[in-house]
Amino acid sequence: MTRIFNDPSDFAEEALAGFCDVHANLVRQVPGGAVRRHRPRQPKVAVLAGGGSGHYPAFAGLIGTGLADGAVVGNIFTSPSAQQAYSVAKAADSGAGVVFTYGNYAGDVMNFGLASERLAAEGIQVDNVLVMDDIASAPPSEASKRRGIAGDFTVFKIMGAAAEAGEPLADVVRLGRKANDLTRSIGSAFSGCTFPGADAPLFTLEDKMMGLGLGIHGEPGLFDTELPPARELGQELVARVLAETPHGAGQRIAVLLNGLGSTKQEELFVLWLTVAPLLRAAGYTLVMPEVGELVTSLDMAGVSLTVTWLDDELEPLWTAPAETPAYRRGNAGLPGGEAEEPALAEDAAAPESFAAADASRDYARHCVAALAAAREALHDAEKSLGDLDAIAGDGDHGRGMVRGIDAACAAAAGAESRGAGAGDVLAAAGDAWADNAGGTSGVLWGAGLRAFGESLGNDQAPGAAGLAAAVASFTARIAELGKADVGDKTMVDALVPFTETLGRLAGEGAGADAGWAAAAREATSAAQATAALRPLKGRARPLAEKSVGTPDPGATSLAMVFTVFGPHLAGVNIEGVRQPAGARS
Repeated sequence: MTRIFNDPSDFAEEALAGFCDVHANLVRQVPGGAVRRHRPRQPKVAVLAGGGSGHYPAFAGLIGTGLADGAVVGNIFTSPSAQQAYSVAKAADSGAGVVFTYGNYAGDVMNFGLASERLAAEGIQVDNVLVMDDIASAPPSEASKRRGIAGDFTVFKIMGAAAEAGEPLADVVRLGRKANDLTRSIGSAFSGCTFPGADAPLFTLEDKMMGLGLGIHGEPGLFDTELPPARELGQELVARVLAETPHGAGQRIAVLLNGLGSTKQEELFVLWLTVAPLLRAAGYTLVMPEVGELVTSLDMAGVSLTVTWLDDELEPLWTAPAETPAYRRGNAGLPGGEAEEPALAEDAAAPESFAAADASRDYARHCVAALAAAREALHDAEKSLGDLDAIAGDGDHGRGMVRGIDAACAAAAGAESRGAGAGDVLAAAGDAWADNAGGTSGVLWGAGLRAFGESLGNDQAPGAAGLAAAVASFTARIAELGKADVGDKTMVDALVPFTETLGRLAGEGAGADAGWAAAAREATSAAQATAALRPLKGRARPLAEKSVGTPDPGATSLAMVFTVFGPHLAGVNIEGVRQPAGARS
C-alpha cells in the first residue's frame, strides 16, 4: 500500500514538489509539471514526456541532458490537462519547437492534441509521438490501438538523444516513431496497486497466481494463470515478444526488464538469467540492456519485458550519454552552451470582466446550484464509480470526476460573483474541469460544458428549446473529441438518449422540466444497459470480457450528473427567473 501521504487528493502535487526540491540542480517546477533547470543558449527541440503520476521514474525522473527537456505531470494514472501540457511546453520551448511523447491513451491523445493546436496557433512548431508497445492490448492488425507501457522509456531515450544532438523537429519525430514501430512489450502482475488513501488495491489475484498482459494504470492482466517458476515466466515473456518481431528487423536489440513498483531488483536479476540467454540463443546481440524500475505502477508487484530492434540510426541514440535524476548513462554532464534558467513572467492579468443581461445573470445562479448538486452527488458516489472503473480500467473515474466538479464549482461561483451570465459561468466551469481533472473524462466534460455555455450565451434565460440546443452542443463537442458511438460502452451511450429525448419532447411542446426529467430517466436506463456491452473504446477495451456485466462508469456518472442538474437547469421557470421579451422558447 501507499502509506505516506497527507490528503490523498494532494499526493501527486506534493510528490512532484518534493522531487523538484530534491533535484533542484537538474529540474525546476513549472505549472503543469517540470522542466530542465538550465536552458540551451542555442535553440534545440524540446522533448516533453507526459502522462499521469504513479509511474516514477517516468516521467519527471527522466528530465535531463540526453533525455527529456520536461515532463507534463497529471494526477495519479490520469492524463494531464491541455492547459498543463501547454504551460510546460511554453516553459521548455527554446525556439526549435516541441514534441510531446506519451503512451497511447485516449485522455492523453485528446489533451496533448488540444495543447498542440493552441501552440501551433501561436506559431510554435509542435508534434506528437505516441508509444504503442503493449502487444497484449490489441492484435497486430490493430497495432494503432495498442497502449504504451515500458516501451515509453526506450522511445523517450532515442528522441531525447536525437534532440540533444541538434536534430530538427521533423527528424526527432521521425526517429521517435521509428523506435515505436520497432518496440514490443509484454507485462505480468503478481498483485495490484493501491491508490493513496484507498483501503484495497485496484485488483487482486489469488495466491500463487499472476495476471498476464497488465497495464501500467493499475489495469489487471488480460487473463490470470498460475505463477510459474522464474525460468518458465522468462520463457513466456520472451516467446510472446519474439513472436511479434518486426518485419526486416536486425539482430541488435535494446532490452529493458522493468519492475512495476514492488518487485525486488534481485528478483529481476533472477529472471534475467532466463531472458538474456534465450534472446542470445535466438541470435540477438543485447546492446546496453537495462534491468530495474523505469516505468512503474505505484506499488504494483510485476514485471515487463521490452525489446527495441536497433539499426545503424537508432543504436547510437540508444547508447548516447544521459543524465537525469533517475537515470544516468555515460558522462553527459551539462553542455557548455547551456545557460541559467530565465525568470518566470509574472501573471499580471486583471480579473476578467463580464457583460450579460439580467435574465442570464439570474439563470447563472441556477447553473451554479446545478453544479453544486452534481458535486454532492459525485462525492457520494466517488467510491462506487471507482469500483466500477477498476473492474476493467484503472479505478480513477470517481476521483477524476470529483476533482473536475470541485474545480468547476469553484470557477463557476467565482465567475457568477463577478457578474457573469450563464454562458460564461458554464464556460469557466468547463475550463476548470478540464484543467484540474485531466484524463479522458476531464477533457470531455470540460469541452462539453464550455460548448453548453457557448450555446446558452449571456443574453437571456433558456426555455425548453434553448436547453435542448445547449445539450445538443454539449453532445456534439464530446462526439467530435471522443470519436465514440452508441454501443461503444462509453458516456455517449447515456448522453445520446438523453439528448434525443430532450430534443424530441421540446419539439413537441413539452415544458423544460418535464422534458429534462424524461430524458434523465432514459439516460439512467441506458447507462444501466451498458452492462451488457463490450467496450470498444478507452482503457477498458483490452479487458472487454471482464467489463461485461458491469455498467460503464462514464455513462453512469453522466446519467447521475444530468439527473441532479434537472431541477436547477430545467425547473427555473417555476422559480421565477425573469424572461425578457423575445426570449428563446
